[in-house]
Amino acid sequence: MIRRRSSLVVAALAAAMLAAVACGRAPATAEAAPVAKKRSAPDPVDPVVIGDVRYEAPPWGKASGQGQNGGVVVAHDAATGAELWSAKVYTIAYKPDLEADKQDVFIIDMKPSPDGKALLLADDRGRRWRLDLASHVAGPDTAP
Repeated sequence: MIRRRSSLVVAALAAAMLAAVACGRAPATAEAAPVAKKRSAPDPVDPVVIGDVRYEAPPWGKASGQGQNGGVVVAHDAATGAELWSAKVYTIAYKPDLEADKQDVFIIDMKPSPDGKALLLADDRGRRWRLDLASHVAGPDTAP
């Protein structure tokens, strides 16, 4: 009796798996299973030079101790390359139960403001930011 129930359970599971494969809902083999892919690197953002300072938006801030990937601007002396300061444009609140690379938010555009006193930035979620170059404080860009 127990063998018969086990055989029925195995047969039912096999039938369910075959049906799932036939409907395109499951891979036919373990080799065909989709592989989780890491998020690809964003396109590089061109540096901006204002006066004797070069501003960059490095995508991989975690590796340099910034605590997050994206959302950071680093100012360098244009002549020597020495880092002058860095500023966090926005904070990424990573959720521990989700893949960190899927939560990264990268700066995708950076240009000087018309008066040269700020950087105007855009992230890959469509938000616009303004970084004041004197105070190193950033906030949402509310200009039309």
